[in-house]
Amino acid sequence: MIEHEFHKSLLVSNAQADAPWWLEVYRNAFPDLEAAVCVRSDGWAQRGGIDRVLTLASGKTLTVDEKVRAKDYPDIILEYWSDRDRRIPGWVAKDLACDFIAYAFIPSETCYLLPFQTLRQSWRTNHREWVSTHTRVEAKNRGYVTVSVAVPKAVLLQALTDAMVVSWGRQAA
Repeated sequence: MIEHEFHKSLLVSNAQADAPWWLEVYRNAFPDLEAAVCVRSDGWAQRGGIDRVLTLASGKTLTVDEKVRAKDYPDIILEYWSDRDRRIPGWVAKDLACDFIAYAFIPSETCYLLPFQTLRQSWRTNHREWVSTHTRVEAKNRGYVTVSVAVPKAVLLQALTDAMVVSWGRQAA
């Protein structure tokens, strides 16, 4: 089991928040980007999963929760227990205020912009299967253990596509 120290992990995360490639990611994804403001101070926004607020030329704002992996992996880690023993849901299993999860892999310079509500629906539909068939990742912290599942990218992206198709008036086949 991996052992983490929250404050050290937070320092690493904050160092990545200043990485210049984030602005490149957002400019490539949103060509009419006007501003990208990092949210660092603890408060409702941070606790709601907002690491950055993007403002487009139209005035539309988008909120993003940023996740960074220092190595390339064939999967995306979905944290479903923030504190296993106290049964506190992880970020994929709770309501967040963000529009997107920006999930970046530094070595390959690749970022997946996952629409959060679509991701949540995919989780609701598939979590039992994912937890039973994919690698479980437990991270020990001081006083608590987080639990995640490593979902292969192709599996997750297909689930997102499936979640964007909604039927009504009859049972889905």
